[in-house]
Amino acid sequence: MSQINSQNLNSPRARNEIEFMKGYSAPLEGRRGYLRLDFNENTIGPSPRVIEAIRKFDLKELAIYPEYMGIKKAFIQNLNNKIPFNKIKIEEICMFNGVDAAIHSIFLAYGSKADDFLTTTPTFGYYYPCANMQGMNIINIPYENNDFNYPLENIYKILLERKPKILMICNPNNPTGTKLSAKEIFKLAKISKGTLIVIDELYEAFDNISIIPEVNFKEFQNIIVLRSLSKTAGLAGLRIGFAIGAEKIIKNIKCVTGPYDINSIAVEATFAALKDQAYIDNYVQEVINAKNWLKDELIKYQIKYHINGGNYFLLWPKNDSLKVEKELKERGILVRNMKGKNLINGSIRVSIGSQSQMKKFLYEYIDIDQVKEIS
Repeated sequence: MSQINSQNLNSPRARNEIEFMKGYSAPLEGRRGYLRLDFNENTIGPSPRVIEAIRKFDLKELAIYPEYMGIKKAFIQNLNNKIPFNKIKIEEICMFNGVDAAIHSIFLAYGSKADDFLTTTPTFGYYYPCANMQGMNIINIPYENNDFNYPLENIYKILLERKPKILMICNPNNPTGTKLSAKEIFKLAKISKGTLIVIDELYEAFDNISIIPEVNFKEFQNIIVLRSLSKTAGLAGLRIGFAIGAEKIIKNIKCVTGPYDINSIAVEATFAALKDQAYIDNYVQEVINAKNWLKDELIKYQIKYHINGGNYFLLWPKNDSLKVEKELKERGILVRNMKGKNLINGSIRVSIGSQSQMKKFLYEYIDIDQVKEIS
């Protein structure tokens, strides 16, 4: 029997786009037991109603595929309570196993090889592998000036000239906090109706800038909005996200989405979270209060920082950012290093939680980076 040449036993090749792409990865392991200021999560946990709902969950339901109509209606009612006109309909919403899955599905449904994908930089890193796996041409436009203003004129020009297939707008943007008004977004949507404009609104609650109360999806059939309960309601571990848009857009995205992507426990927890809007509102206000306190303290200590939208901010240590990140972790605090990122290299991103949590962070940071109060 002849010896088999091992070189002939190569495994099947993936598509070229996958073989040569770099996937999105985040340091998810080993985060328990720390003050987690690295992933912009809710820092105090979900509503007691959520915890009670999970405790009372009927374990027999684990053997049954979940049902979604009730939770869709509850989420729509929650949205429509804040909308004077153009109420959201059941056909204009789709649920996902987290907003990451929604983003992936949008690219699967609308992104083709050699299509243009337009976004800004720096922004949420998961957009890029989703575009890469479809073989799309990525156009990323830097934010402008020291305040990281949205590059509206450049985006407007590319929409007119290139007619990209997808435009992603993280609003407010992670990590710069840059915000774009509904009026500006609608202007962009009107000039390139063949471009799917995706508004990632994961952090909108901290600035009350959602376009949902103003958008009419019959008029703007090229806009889709992404929402989550991860950042405000503390459901990040349960993975539930929503996309809201024109019926045709939602129908197309559903074609590439699994039928039972959200588990039954996540559904029950979401019901409970939506019934306790007061908890969400109180947490959001607590973050806003902590943000205002932080601004005053950062000015007092003359720390280089940038705070705008969302529940996070950037600061630039005097010392090496990797060293500062490491020493903070040794003191029980996690932050996100922005080393190598366009425009913000050398900074760290810090999630904003309660004021007591921010005091713990800031005083440890001041000690580590040897910051002195300016009298």
